[in-house]
Amino acid sequence: MKKIAVIGIPGGWSSERMADTLKMETGFRCLIDMNKVRLNLDTGRAYADDICLNDMDGLIVKKISPAYSPNCLDRMEILNFLHETGIPIFSKPHSILRLIDRLSCTVRLRAAGMPMPPTIITEDMDQALFAVEQFGKAVFKPLYSSKARGMLVIDAGVGARDAVHAFQAAGNPLMYIQKFLPRANRDLGVTFLGGKYLATYARQKNGEAWNTTTRSGGKYVPYEPSPEVISLAERAQHIFDMAFTCVDVVETEGGPFIYEVSAFGGFRGLLEANEMDAAKAYARFVLDQIQ
Repeated sequence: MKKIAVIGIPGGWSSERMADTLKMETGFRCLIDMNKVRLNLDTGRAYADDICLNDMDGLIVKKISPAYSPNCLDRMEILNFLHETGIPIFSKPHSILRLIDRLSCTVRLRAAGMPMPPTIITEDMDQALFAVEQFGKAVFKPLYSSKARGMLVIDAGVGARDAVHAFQAAGNPLMYIQKFLPRANRDLGVTFLGGKYLATYARQKNGEAWNTTTRSGGKYVPYEPSPEVISLAERAQHIFDMAFTCVDVVETEGGPFIYEVSAFGGFRGLLEANEMDAAKAYARFVLDQIQ
């Protein structure tokens, strides 16, 4: 019997589904919350209560924290240490580390020539206002967030300075500013397992919210992307060498753009839109890798 533990959130839908699936596949179930983990650097062993992570045949990182924050980077360093001692971890911790911080992900995508919405990075108020004026309407994005949490749309003109100041004062000294794409009524989740294309779902916005996230009423719907979109997403995810990931793509009149590559990927969109059990596919992929 292979013992594969899931690093995730107890009670979290995807984390629990991954743990349940592994129990069906192996007979062993273990879901570990990283806030319970202690690492002894003298012995090189890590424990969650009385469970020793070093005794696992592998670890699947489904979620590192309920919300993205710099604290996630420190948790990933613990897993990176364990991976360097020889424990198979999916995805590799150093790969995930490059995706948790939105800016880290973006600069690697742009350095590789991936098309993305026009983006400005600055700490300066006047430069931020210049970006808003240049774009006409801009989305201000926290460096650590998911599902549009903390994002703010700011229009050029009266009130822009106050809105930018409020965003920066809310804990965003370095501002990530992206041009608002008005025709983006949907975006795509193009998913990959082991670097190979799996399927695509669309997040369709509800007509009222500015974004497509399910938190704002968006719905998962099936979608068949063009070969161009699949090829672009494949090249984007290849940069990061993830075991399982989702590439967020938006289609525009000028062609497809990449928003980001997911640090963890999600199962619900594939299940609701495509009736695909990604957790089962992921579990079997991992089992094949550690045979």
